[in-house]
Amino acid sequence: MNIAKPACISVIIGVSSFYGWFYLQAEQEVSREQASEVYTQVVIALGAGDAKAEQKASSFISEHDGEIYASLVSLHLAKSFIKENKLVEAGKQLRAVQSEKNEILTPIATMRLARVEIELNNLDIALQELDKITVESWTAQVEELRGDIKRQKGDNATARSAYLASIAAASNPVVQMKLHNLSQ
Repeated sequence: MNIAKPACISVIIGVSSFYGWFYLQAEQEVSREQASEVYTQVVIALGAGDAKAEQKASSFISEHDGEIYASLVSLHLAKSFIKENKLVEAGKQLRAVQSEKNEILTPIATMRLARVEIELNNLDIALQELDKITVESWTAQVEELRGDIKRQKGDNATARSAYLASIAAASNPVVQMKLHNLSQ
């Protein structure tokens, strides 16, 4: 029985698979490094107020849809829009980050979106956004903002409860001051 031929084929397949796997890993690493470099350039352009920064950012987001870099650029683009008082556009970017369902970035985007909605005087929508944040580590910030919204709506009793919940989650002298001012 001649097993040399099947043995040689097996060795060739094994070696080819081994080199193919390393090639794939190297290509993926190069792709990640290139994305990182372009991300850095886009963020710098947005920070510098480059005239084409928004276009570069939108292009980057389209090319890297579904990747963490796209969500991070969306957060930076939203910040840029807020500085330019383009609040509706900022909201769109923040909603895009929310849709990615990243457990770290989603609460950040949601808090920022609630603040944008407050600036647009959409207080009920801002409250709905706050209700979406269920991560315990965000309780103090969520309840403080909820208290601010309720105070702005004239509901001092609920504002007081929210401020007390915020203080219970994390002692904050600013929230203490807001609570104190509420009773005056």
